[in-house]
Formats: sequence, C-alpha cells, structure tokens
Amino acid sequence: MSPGEEQTMFRLVVVFAGLASTSSSAAGRTEPGAGSWFVAAVYEHSVVLNPEPRVPLSRPAALRHMHNNLLVYEQQAALAAQQGAQILVFPEDGLQGFNFSRSSISGYLETIPDPKQESWNPCTEPGKHNNTEVLQRLSCMARRYNLYLVANMADLQLCPPKTGPSSCPSDGRWQFNTNVVFRSDGLLVARYHKHNLYFEEAFDKPPRPEITTFDTPFAGTFGLITCFDILFQEPTLTLLEKGVRQMIFPTAWMNQLPLLDTIQFQRAFSSGANVTLLAANIRSDRLIMTGSGIYTPTSATYHHAQRGDPEEGRLLVARVPVLDPVRMEHRGITEEEVVWGQSTSSTTSGYCHEENCFETAPPETASSVPPSSSSTTFISSMMYDPYTFVLLNETQGEARVCSGTFCCRLQYRWLAPGGSRELYALGAFAGTHTVNGRYALQVCALVRCAGMEVTSCGQEVEEAESKMDFLLEGWFGTRYVYPSVLVNGLVLEQPEHLETSADGRVTMKHSKMEDGLVTACLYGRMYHLDQE
Repeated sequence: MSPGEEQTMFRLVVVFAGLASTSSSAAGRTEPGAGSWFVAAVYEHSVVLNPEPRVPLSRPAALRHMHNNLLVYEQQAALAAQQGAQILVFPEDGLQGFNFSRSSISGYLETIPDPKQESWNPCTEPGKHNNTEVLQRLSCMARRYNLYLVANMADLQLCPPKTGPSSCPSDGRWQFNTNVVFRSDGLLVARYHKHNLYFEEAFDKPPRPEITTFDTPFAGTFGLITCFDILFQEPTLTLLEKGVRQMIFPTAWMNQLPLLDTIQFQRAFSSGANVTLLAANIRSDRLIMTGSGIYTPTSATYHHAQRGDPEEGRLLVARVPVLDPVRMEHRGITEEEVVWGQSTSSTTSGYCHEENCFETAPPETASSVPPSSSSTTFISSMMYDPYTFVLLNETQGEARVCSGTFCCRLQYRWLAPGGSRELYALGAFAGTHTVNGRYALQVCALVRCAGMEVTSCGQEVEEAESKMDFLLEGWFGTRYVYPSVLVNGLVLEQPEHLETSADGRVTMKHSKMEDGLVTACLYGRMYHLDQE
C-alpha cells in the first residue's frame, strides 16, 4: 500500500464530537490553551500470518516472518510522523499473529529487560542484550520518526532461582504477551505483561498483576492494558482508581454483537470511565476482527471495516486534549475547559432539558413504576447470558424490565419508516457471565431483534431502519457503567446526555438519530462480585 493510498483512507475516517446542547458545563466551554493538546495515532494492522503457527520455526525463520510486519510498521510510522503524531500505537499480536502453542512460538520470543531496573536504548546499544532484533527495530523506528511508539510482542523471562514451583511453569520460564513502549529517542521506557489471557496457549499469566504507566513530555501519564484486560478489575480498575486518565489499548478483539462490538465498547469505556483511550486492533475477516479508534469522553475518531471492504490496514491520527490531572493542574486548566463530564447531581434526573422532549411526564423512581400490563416478559439468550426482555409494542411509551432486583426503565418514541417491519425489546441482566470469561454484570440494553420472533431478541444484528428518541436508565450497584449507542452499519452516535445520580441511577438520553438503532446499552461492571 502506497503512502498516498493510506492518506486517502485516513481522510475517509468517521469523526464525531459530542453535542453539548444538554450540558451546562459545555455551554461555556473554551478551547484549551497551547500545550494542552497532543497528536495521537493508532494503526489497525492486517497481519502477515504464519500459515502454520503450530509448527516451530528457527529464530532466523521467525525473524524473516516478523520482518514482513515490521516493514508495514515502518511505513505507518513514517506516515504518522508526517501528520504530526507524537505517539503511535500498534495492535496486539501484530508482529507474529496468533494460534501458537507454547513450544511453537519459541522462535519469536525475545527477553525484554525491565525498564524499572535498567536503562537501555536498543537502537543505540544493540550489543547490550542478545537476540533482541525486534526490540532494536522498534527502538530505531521510534528514534527515526521522533515519536513514542507502543507495540506488542512475545517476551521470555526465566524464573528466578527462588521461584516456587506453584508460580513457575514446568519448563522454568515464563512466556508473556507483552506491550513495550519506546521514547522518541528510542529508549525503552515501559514493559507490560498482559494479565487476562483469552485462550492464549503460548503465554503465561504473570504471577501478579502489573500496574504499568509511563510519562510523556507532551501529555503526562499513560496507562497500559491489553485486549481482554479492559473488562477486568486488574489492572484496568486499579489504573483508573490511581487517577490515570489516558489509556493505551493494543487489542486483537473479535467483534461480539450486540453488546461488545469493538468500537462500541471502546467508545463506551472511554465515556463511562471518563478517559482517553488509544485503541489499535487487528484487521482479519476470518476472525471477525476490526475496529480501532482514538477516543475521549466527548469525541471519537474511529474505523470499523464493513462487509466486503478490502482486508487492509488503516492509520488513524487525531488531535486529543490532555487529560492527565497533574499537567492540567500545573497549567491551570479546568475539567470544563477540556471535557464536559457526567453530572453527579442527585436532585435532577437529566431526563429532558427541552420543553417538549417527550409529551409524557418525567420518570419516577423504579419502584413506583409497574411494568405495563400489556407487556409480557420473556427470557432470551444474549451474549450467552439469560436476559429478561419486554417487547416495545407501541410507537411511543414506556417500558420497564427487571432481572431480580435490578431494574431498567425506557421512555421512547419510535420513528419507524413506512413499510418497515422491525422488532425491538428492552432487556435486563444481573448476574455473572461465565462463557469465555467470568465477570459480574448489570446491563440495560435496548436492542433490535434479528427477526420478528421473540427468540431472535439478543441475536447479532448489524442493520436497522427504525430511529428512536429515548431515555434509558437503570439503577446500578456500581459506579462503573459504560454507555453506548450503535446504529445501522456499525456506526457510533454520541448520547445527548449522560447522568449518574447518587442513588445509583444512570440515565442516557438520545434523540434526532442519524440512522436506525441497532443497540443502546448501559453496561455495568460489578467488579467487586467477580470472585463470588
């Protein structure tokens, strides 16, 4: 792919910014001053794969394979630098691919020194550590293009002599899925071992969670997580609770509709956690992998390939406000100058800041509103969990559904085009998800059903024609609730208003949709219940 082609694709990237019409803090927002922005880049990579990942390769053969992907990285680093990028993120598994066994990945492993223990610039000191050709290439790439560079690779660490048998693998070494970060002069400044593995036979879970951050002169502190980590307490929640507001997220994420499409959850996490997220994914049709972006709490620059699109990489570059608390305080920047956040008022519902938003009265408390007598609940599987659903039977009205004591409430006006036959349902789930991972949830979801049968509610859907004005709210037992609105063709829309109340109520309001509604979701993570 030529540089000209890549730049053309970049210009086609979807960009949206949150509308501030319902936010009092945004109404008087001023643009941050000089030095309060930085330029970020992420690259969605179509990996040159090893056709036989279960067959061990010699070190020279593995290097020849990775060279093909490093050539692409080099091209994209040059393009990112031309567009002013100060930091560039590559995806998980982007150098070697996936589906290796513990033994067959051996040729790809390099021993990555701990930057906390020693200072090393692989580009200028290549002879300091043996068998570190990939580290040297990445370091020189960062140095050549004068940018911070984040990549994911395979790390080999020998167990210390005093390591107990319970924590050390039987072969005496750990193999880690690892993010590395290089400073703009090539210095290795961070190393993070992925904690939450997802069917990764080649790699070990580190003995303890690693809380890894690095500092930059242009934006302050960033935290490192990888793929499946984003759903779990360690290290993600710990980073958030330490005040980290800018996250780096290499991933090889398989799209899972209707609630965990890549861009859907990336956007939801950024908004719900009130952080910047730099997310770089793999591009693979066979594995249903696509979706990368640069997200702030109020904006998103993202790419999501559509069916039939060429299977090729995509570079995204965007100007991003600095959210690091220390740098914001040092420069005298207020939160309102950078981002309009969620209200924490316990006295207003955030239901409607326009006189005629809906003709009916504002929502009352959950316990005071019984389910409609004409609506019958039913159970249907969504994302392998048993959701309790209620159908939307009118063109406008209210619906309420509960999963145990957890309740969701919807007020809506359905704007269906003439002749359209689509079925929508409001679903609630409170419990522990146990398929391909174990984690506790509380979820309110308005979904378009795949067909006209109730059994199709919760199935994967990518297209929709019906638009809705709606207010969706739930009474959550966690403050970690991630909101999303996904519309026809897997396009994101920014909710008009989000609010969290002191009683646990989370409200999402949206109207004037650009396209048909696929899913509107409030995805609550009950981290404290994961071990029960």
